[in-house]
Parts: sequence; structure tokens; C-alpha cells
Amino acid sequence: MPAVARSVQNVPHSRIRELADIAMSMDGVLRLYFGESNMPTPDYIKEAAVRALADGYTFYTENAGLPSLRRAIAGQYLRLHGVELDPAGEIVVTASGVQALHLGIRCALDPGDQALVLTPAWPNGSSSVTMANAVPRQVAHPLCGGRYGVDFQALEAAVTPRTRLIVYTSPSNPLGWTATAGEQRGLLDFARRHDLWLLADEVYDRLYYAGTRLGEPVPSILRLATRDDAVMVVQSFSKTYCMTGWRVGWLAARRDLAGKATQLNEFIVSHAASFAQKAGETALAEGEPEIVGMLERLKANRDFCLEALQGIDGLTVPAPDGAFYLFPRIDGLRDSFAFCLRLLEETRVGLAPGSAFGEGGEGSVRICYAAERSILEPAMERFRKFLRAGG
Repeated sequence: MPAVARSVQNVPHSRIRELADIAMSMDGVLRLYFGESNMPTPDYIKEAAVRALADGYTFYTENAGLPSLRRAIAGQYLRLHGVELDPAGEIVVTASGVQALHLGIRCALDPGDQALVLTPAWPNGSSSVTMANAVPRQVAHPLCGGRYGVDFQALEAAVTPRTRLIVYTSPSNPLGWTATAGEQRGLLDFARRHDLWLLADEVYDRLYYAGTRLGEPVPSILRLATRDDAVMVVQSFSKTYCMTGWRVGWLAARRDLAGKATQLNEFIVSHAASFAQKAGETALAEGEPEIVGMLERLKANRDFCLEALQGIDGLTVPAPDGAFYLFPRIDGLRDSFAFCLRLLEETRVGLAPGSAFGEGGEGSVRICYAAERSILEPAMERFRKFLRAGG
């Protein structure tokens, strides 16, 4: 009897989803395990989708997405980053950021190739490498002086003749780490020196608290890259515009890879939903005031959670510069999934186990602080009591 392909059998089950499935069978759970805001999509975006439906945006679009949306995305890069992209040849609209990630990885790797993945990280990167019949090699972010960084020595040691790609996320899910300009230059130089593709997941770029003002984006790697560099950027409307369920993202890449990704779109999804693409255009055009308001709320939530977890023996909580996660490290913790399961069963607080995020994640838990205060406040109080009682 034919078996399911090894490349998919080797893809691990999401430990976040495993815990969430248990939590969803329980009543009264304070749910902080998924990476999404509890805020609904703003009305101006929903109204734009309704208008698009009425205007007939219910048919096929180009595989690369509506030209008008690609022009709007290019305009956003020029305005925010001073980067000029060709909307016709360097931007591919996708049906979510995860599809953009999958497309980029599939275009960079042949079966048997290897990819270096900076972790702890959202597990979809490593899983997409495995699904491409390639091999992920995880390299952990070290924690030094209360800040995560990049271990360039470990990256050098991990390179083999089959290495073709390096993947990193900034701002990071789950760390909230953002790459400094020096770290970005180091990664770009590393990729150039070893003739690798460099894939930057910048989905959380607008959720940034360390700039000169709220609303300022994390600088994109595209500011440093040339048009000939083997660099690609994954993006999404999900986090910045509270559009997780809409499934619209994009891939910005060198022309040859973007062209092949456009072709592959035909065989994977054809294109993102046409009316959702039009809603994305409106999000880019009208979303700035909403972004600043959301960031004020998220920063207040972050600061509340950091204060709530201060002074607990054995707990180290690096202050994140971006995204909407805390990743506290718990001294002596060897099984974060079992810890989160006990926390869930005994207190009805749902957190994500650090082991779900790969190398360097075990011993920590992820807290999504994008929930409203009516959930965060009791959740932090119960978590504090659980830790002080010995976990």
C-alpha cells in the first residue's frame, strides 16, 4: 500500500495547536497562546471589501495579484523605507504571509539542500523547509545581558556545501527581538559570503516600540540590500491591520525569484481573493491612524505584563522591542509543554510552550499580550501565583 510522502510525515505537529485543541474543549480559558489580536478588523477595511464585492471583484486576478495593490505596496516601501521596488516584477501578492514564506522557500531550495533557521521562531519556517524535501538546521538566538542576539560563530559552524538559505524573523515571534542595523548587515554579509538566499520575515515590522515615535517601522533589510542581492522579504496584512482571517500577504524579492514565485502561485492558489486584495489596498491607504492607536494599546499591555512579572524568583523576562509577545525563561524548566498543560488545567490560563519554537525555546513560554485587559489582568495574576507556588 502506498505510504504518505516522507517529507510530510517528517513535518512535526504544532505543539501550539496541540495545546490549543485541549484548551478549546475547556470552559473559561484565558487564551494567550495564539499569535493574534483580539481586535476585530477595522470597519473601514470591511467596508472596502463590501464595496469591492459590489464592484465585481469576484473574478480571477493576475497570479502576482492586482496591479493596483502591487503599486500600493511599492508606494508603502518608498514612503516608509525609501526603497524603490518594481511592482510589476519584484512584488508577488500571496494568500497570506505563510504562503509567501512557503513560496520563497520553495523557490530557493532543491531536495536535499539545507536552510539555516534562526530560532526560537514560528515553526512554519522550518516546516516549510521540510516540505520542500530540504533540511532545516536551527541556530539559536543567544540571550546576553537581557537581549537576544545573533550567534554568527554558530552560523558559520552550521554552514555546509548544501546550505542554500538563511531564514530569520524581525521583529521575532516569539522573542519580540528586532535585528539591529549591525545584525542586519552581518546577516546580509554572511549570505553574500556564502552565496546564500536571505529570507527576512518582516510580518511584525509595524509593531515596534523602540523607534523615535510609535508607528515608525522596523527598518527593512531591503534598505541595505541591492537589487541584485539574493534577498526576499515576507509580509502580511494580518498583524498590522488585524486581518488574520483575510489571508493576504506578499513576497518582495529579486526579479528572477519573484517571477518564478508568480508562476508557482498558479499551481498553489492562483491568487489571493480579489475582494480581499482590494481591502488590502484600502488598509495601506487609510490605516496609519489605526496603527498608532493599536500600538499605544499594545505598548501599554506590554508594559503592564512586564511589570506584573517583575520580582519573581527564577523568571527572566527580556523586554521586547517589537511584535506582541513576551518570552519569559523559567529557571530549571525542562518540559515547557507539560508546564503549560498544568498551568492550563489548574488555572485556565493558556500559554504557548517554548518548545514549539525550536532550538533555544525549551525552558520558556510565550505570552501573547495582544488580548484585552479583561483577559490579561486575571491571566497575569494567575500565572504569578502558579509560579510562586512552584509551578
